Amino acid sequence: MEENQISLDDLEKGVNNPAFTSLEEEKLSEACDGPRDESKEERRREGRGRFFSCCRKALQPASKAKRFCKAHAKTLRRVVLGLLGVAYLCYFIAACWLNFQRALALVVMNAVVVFFICWSLFKKHCGAKVLLLLSPVWKCLQKSWPWLKWLLWVALLAGLITWLVLDNSRNPEQLISLAGFCFLVLFLFACSKHHSAVSWRAVFWGLGLEFLFGLFILRTTPGVQAFQWLGDQVQVFLSYTTAGSSFVFGNTLIEEVFAFQTLPIVVFFSCVMSVLYYLGVMQWLIVKISWLLQVSMGTTSTETLSVAGNIFVGQTEAPLLIRPYLADMTRSEIHAVMAGGFSTIAGSVMGAYISFGIDAASLIAASVMAAPCALAMSKLVYPEVEESKFKGKANIRLSRGEEQNILEAASNGAAASVGLVANIAANLIAFLAVLEFINAALGWFGEMVDVEGLSFQVICSYVLMPVAFLMGADWADSPLVAELLGIKIFLNEFVAYQQLATYKNNRLSGLEEWNGSQKQWISERAESIATFALCGFANFSSIGIILGALASLVPQRKGDFASIVLRALLTGICVSMLNACLAGLLHVPTEVGDCVTFLSTVNFNSTSYTMYICCKQLFASSVLENGTLSFTGAWADLAESTLCLTQCCGHYNHTSC
Repeated sequence: MEENQISLDDLEKGVNNPAFTSLEEEKLSEACDGPRDESKEERRREGRGRFFSCCRKALQPASKAKRFCKAHAKTLRRVVLGLLGVAYLCYFIAACWLNFQRALALVVMNAVVVFFICWSLFKKHCGAKVLLLLSPVWKCLQKSWPWLKWLLWVALLAGLITWLVLDNSRNPEQLISLAGFCFLVLFLFACSKHHSAVSWRAVFWGLGLEFLFGLFILRTTPGVQAFQWLGDQVQVFLSYTTAGSSFVFGNTLIEEVFAFQTLPIVVFFSCVMSVLYYLGVMQWLIVKISWLLQVSMGTTSTETLSVAGNIFVGQTEAPLLIRPYLADMTRSEIHAVMAGGFSTIAGSVMGAYISFGIDAASLIAASVMAAPCALAMSKLVYPEVEESKFKGKANIRLSRGEEQNILEAASNGAAASVGLVANIAANLIAFLAVLEFINAALGWFGEMVDVEGLSFQVICSYVLMPVAFLMGADWADSPLVAELLGIKIFLNEFVAYQQLATYKNNRLSGLEEWNGSQKQWISERAESIATFALCGFANFSSIGIILGALASLVPQRKGDFASIVLRALLTGICVSMLNACLAGLLHVPTEVGDCVTFLSTVNFNSTSYTMYICCKQLFASSVLENGTLSFTGAWADLAESTLCLTQCCGHYNHTSC
């Protein structure tokens, strides 16, 4: 037995297992068939030995290379990354050299990445030293902060009031949106659970961040261009859905049928979001945004992470980011989680709204602005009166999912969207059918007392019209904006955005504003206000969704969730309205341009919004006296004036025609 044992030295030298050598085979053969020719067996053994020896020699370079790679893994990794970095740098320089304007987006993205890398390295190597150097300044600031903060607040308030007065001197009607903003904040304070416990730091910082985001996005040239570019890229990105949906359903269906045109976008977006989660990109973005909110507003890490996550994901997915901590969160923190879910929309359905024709930049801006506002208004409506376990806790760990590779992440994301797509389709079928039934019932009851045309939309247009007017919509547009608000609150935002898209398409197509007594579209400012006001899951059908999601995660707190959800719904509704007020306050009207040049060169075979505005301007400048037609202003003494008027009369009705 000792002779047949295998040692580690034998294995390293390549000695074969004796149990499977030709000697053992020979013994077994002799036992069965008797002795064999020894010379043949000897030659066979020698041949096998030479073969194994050759194999070992041939594999020696590969095993040496493997050992070398293991021993110098870090160095090789650095070399490979260095080569890739050099290759990308060459590509970047070439792109900028060939066409810098075309490569501007690439430059901005690289600048952002380099900034965060440098910041991370600076914190790691120099952060402690800088903090030590600045500690005397920080101590001095802390001593003078009690009176200094009031001085800063007064200066900021005075500067804000001055800027608003000067900015809105040409359009004083936009100050109505400011009045609506103040009214909504006071209304939420009146609904507060604990008036004396309100953290005004969180409230003012949240509203201040919302205003700064809105100012940057809607008023500054870099902000407008950046978000317009981002919106355009999102639209281009979502258009790639056509490649998959046309292959599965065919071109005819995706061009003519709503379900095959819009719902595949949800599948595509969900797949992409899942991949970004697997790569850790979404977690990085959420952590950075939540850090900004947490440091400025003084909120806890758990509630801030959830609200920041709601910018990108829906009301059922965001709580999953803080799933291990939900059981220990206070009621105020739970309220913030719910309010954040009601105040925003998921990235997947945002793609569907963009496909309707809703402005992508406005939807992205509304989601970003809603995060600090939702956190602020949550702390106003349901202030913290308990001791949070997460107060002062700097970091909350975010998981990267259980997928093994990027392909599994993409597949899981697409598969997970099937339920969402089915839910959207089922809700649309159900709610539109219910709305039609309610309208028929209301119409029947109205006819009993000689009231014609009574419907759910008409009731909403009257009840919510003051709210729409306070948000900044013109009085003529307020009934239609109020109708959209009613559909969003009592049905869902999907149906409301569909109706808003219809109004927008009517305006862009150049239809007349009024068709008899019926208004066919709303102004561009009212569209912007409605886009922000509808951007949120705050409707009664969402109550069951969020309660079901949270109760499945923490069943023992089902009672707490049910007692908080209505306040969170009210907060979510008002947050969207506050965003709409800011959109109305900061709205910049689009300049039409030179109507004389436009009408002189345009093809009148089709109509557009610009044509409608210019024709209205031409109608206003025409004067008919004693059967003689004349023109004033820019149209006076122009030979084309009469011809342009004739062309405009072919599309629009006016007394001059």
